[in-house]
Amino acid sequence: MAVGTPLPGAARSPDDTSPLLRVEGMTRHFMVSGTRIDVLHDCTFQVARGEVVAIVGQSGSGKSTLLNLLGLLDRPSGGTYVFDDVDTTRLGEGRRSRLRGEGIGFVFQQFHLLERRSALANVGVPMVLGGVPVLRRRTRARELLESVGLGHRLSSQPHQLSGGEQQRVALARALSREPALILADEPTGALDAASSRMIMDQLLAQAELRGAAVVVVTHDPKVAERAGRVVELVEGRTR
Repeated sequence: MAVGTPLPGAARSPDDTSPLLRVEGMTRHFMVSGTRIDVLHDCTFQVARGEVVAIVGQSGSGKSTLLNLLGLLDRPSGGTYVFDDVDTTRLGEGRRSRLRGEGIGFVFQQFHLLERRSALANVGVPMVLGGVPVLRRRTRARELLESVGLGHRLSSQPHQLSGGEQQRVALARALSREPALILADEPTGALDAASSRMIMDQLLAQAELRGAAVVVVTHDPKVAERAGRVVELVEGRTR
């Protein structure tokens, strides 16, 4: 497959536009040396299936904190977060972990690849945790890497790959279990223009062809312009 070919995944129903996630009155504060630090205040918004939303705001406005909450990596101090009709604020850690593994894919600016593992093995990690059989896992990982133009780099380790190639591996890994929600934290921040466009092309294709919801935290106006909607965080509040 050529670079930019949409990654393999199940097609969506064109009429399925119900909200995948709903955030209502979400707050998050931290205690630091006995002092309360309020990061998020009464955040309220929703994201539909198949929608691409960019979260923008100045440094320190709470963007990464919000993304961690949406990814079930953290719990809110108050408010409600409903993901795929499940009120996550009422779930125990085991159910939250399963929901995160089955329904959410993460793309980080720093890639977070396993250094001593091949590109093929890195893409397969979520499928290992999900109990996907070896043959199916290897086949899908290969297809995903071919889709991002890395079919010739299956056995390469992260240190043998450029930054753009590592991010493409990270993207393929995030999509290996066909998540309903894709969360991307500055996914193009360390990439050149061509690699940035390719990453955004793939994220947009996941929304259009599979109906995945995509939430991208970004400082890049060009990335935000390609989203269907922009949510601005100002001093921890959504606009």
